[in-house]
Amino acid sequence: MITILHNPRCAKSREGLSLLKNSGKDFEVIKYLDEPISEDALKNIISLLKIKPIELVRKNEAIWKSDLKGVMLSDAQIIKAMLRHPKLIERPIVINDRKAAIGRPPQNILNII
Repeated sequence: MITILHNPRCAKSREGLSLLKNSGKDFEVIKYLDEPISEDALKNIISLLKIKPIELVRKNEAIWKSDLKGVMLSDAQIIKAMLRHPKLIERPIVINDRKAAIGRPPQNILNII
């Protein structure tokens, strides 16, 4: 099953959702700001993306700039920050079995569906 972590207020996330709709494949939408993901799920996503936690952080978010920018954080602390402030999680993220992609640009999604 394909899953998209989606924020309806984000244009790139809406574009990613549109790509999935146009693919004709079944998928599940998780509005991660309304339905928080677990720490294990976030760690799994990071693993599937093959990135460091910091690479999943939206560094232009106000909470990052005001509270976390310039602070030396461990991977575990970065994950905790994303769980506490889900707006920090880059979006959209599409997961398809053992593959995942950040939809920036949205065309990245096509590589895994």
